[in-house]
Amino acid sequence: MTQLPGAPIPYEPGLPMPPVATARFAIGEVVRHRQFEFRGVIFDVDPVFANSDEWYEAIPEDVRPRKDQPFYHLLAENDESSYVAYVSQQNLVADDSEEPVDHPAINGLFEGYAAGRYTLKRTHRH
Repeated sequence: MTQLPGAPIPYEPGLPMPPVATARFAIGEVVRHRQFEFRGVIFDVDPVFANSDEWYEAIPEDVRPRKDQPFYHLLAENDESSYVAYVSQQNLVADDSEEPVDHPAINGLFEGYAAGRYTLKRTHRH
C-alpha cells in the first residue's frame, strides 16, 4: 500500500500503540514556570508537542524539552507584560498563591475564578 505524504498512518492490528502521556494540569488551572518568572492560566493542552520545528529548534539544546509529553497553552504574565506561552509539562508546577492571573484575554475565555482555578465559559466547552 502506498502512503501519501502527510496522510495519517493507518492503524494495523497487532502493532503496539505509542505511549500516551497523562496531562497533570487541566484547562483553567493556574500554573507557574519551573525556571522562569512567569505564571499563567491554561487555556488549551496538546497531548504531545504540536508547534513548529523552528520554535522547537530555537530552544537551547541543553534545556530543550522532550516532544513526547503534554504541552500547555497559557495566558501568561510576568512583572512586565501579558502574553501567550507554550510550555512543556516538565517545566510547569502548580501555582499555590491563589492569586488571579491579570491577562486581558481571560474574560473572553473564562467566567469565574475560585480556589486557584478559572471556569471555562460554557460557549467554549466541548
